[in-house]
Amino acid sequence: MSLTRVGTQRDILGESPLWDEWEQALFWVDIRRPALHRLDPATDEAETRPMPGLVGSIALAGPGRKLVALAEKVALYDWQADRLETVAELPARIPGHRFNDGRCDRQGRFWVGTMHNVTRAPEGVLYRLDPDGQLIAVLDGICIPNSLAWSPDGRSMYFADSLRHAISRHDFDPETGEMGGARPFVRTVPPGFPDGSAVDADGFLWNAEFNAGRVVRYAPDGSVDRVIRVPTPRPTSCSFGGPQLRTLFITSTSQAMSEAELEADPFAGALFAFDAGVSGIPEPSWAGLAASAAGVAR
Repeated sequence: MSLTRVGTQRDILGESPLWDEWEQALFWVDIRRPALHRLDPATDEAETRPMPGLVGSIALAGPGRKLVALAEKVALYDWQADRLETVAELPARIPGHRFNDGRCDRQGRFWVGTMHNVTRAPEGVLYRLDPDGQLIAVLDGICIPNSLAWSPDGRSMYFADSLRHAISRHDFDPETGEMGGARPFVRTVPPGFPDGSAVDADGFLWNAEFNAGRVVRYAPDGSVDRVIRVPTPRPTSCSFGGPQLRTLFITSTSQAMSEAELEADPFAGALFAFDAGVSGIPEPSWAGLAASAAGVAR
């Protein structure tokens, strides 16, 4: 299939699409609403749950549960019970800061970055949430953390500070979770900058390029393999799902647009689906689920 719109909802800032193998459903967030969405591809219908504050990203945490990065904490969310349980909080609360992009590595550690919600000053920090619940600072001086992804063998990690218009590649130790120094992977041409990414089973990185109206598939050597045009200038992230994980779901934003701009861009904030022609890799679950298996409570 060609790229198509999924559903009729319009997100303010759609992000963090995540395919749930247990439910055969797609979840994603609207950071600004703030809300968590669940799409049943069989019916093309989305259900929305409001969140208690800005929500940057999500990860799997076992059947029926998601790890949710709220503004200042990471929590477990039980969809059926509609309840949250705090897992970890930022060591210090800094006015105007919030969590943004997050993803689990192949061993089930949750990586998530913070950013200044207004100024985008280089004050953000990339954290690693280990299975024991410790939130460990790994990298600082970040404007907008994005593009977290890992190679199929888990030995290469991708990361972007979006306003630097580049994605870096890092050696990664799957056993210890140690992130090596940055090596250039790709650069984008302003005003386009790298937002969320996904890696397919062949080891190619798919990146949603914000302000450029496209998703780019990069080969492991950083060369451009394919470009998928998106009918709105600001796609935000992408993830594989559906049968055999061959559908690439793409989120977008309608943030800070006037009524006239929204009317001129009917696809702003839409969710899209695209037959990638290749399979993705199942998303890992956070490995700390057992530590919180006693149940959830707000």
